[in-house]
Amino acid sequence: MKSTIVSIVATISLIIAGTSLAADMPTAGKAKCGTCHAIDKKTIGPSYMDISAKYKGDNDAASKIAANITKGGSFDWKLGKMPPKGLGANDADIKAMSEYIAGLAK
Repeated sequence: MKSTIVSIVATISLIIAGTSLAADMPTAGKAKCGTCHAIDKKTIGPSYMDISAKYKGDNDAASKIAANITKGGSFDWKLGKMPPKGLGANDADIKAMSEYIAGLAK
């Protein structure tokens, strides 16, 4: 019985955390990046959580992520090749999403 209750509480916590992460996501992340990326699962591209983990502890994470979004490529993920600026993201969109993704690892 205790393990069932713990499992239910853990599941609810993950759902709430996922909803919170999605609520904080910049608009471009949903409208442009969300076509190929998700918060916690690989789709066409890596998840935001996986990208964030790759740069965890790197003080320049947001600027490196922004540079990669801007130039496009596969970045050793072996999933797909992202076009430069994704689906037409502007510099402000890229900056906001880069900071959001980098912040997920904290």
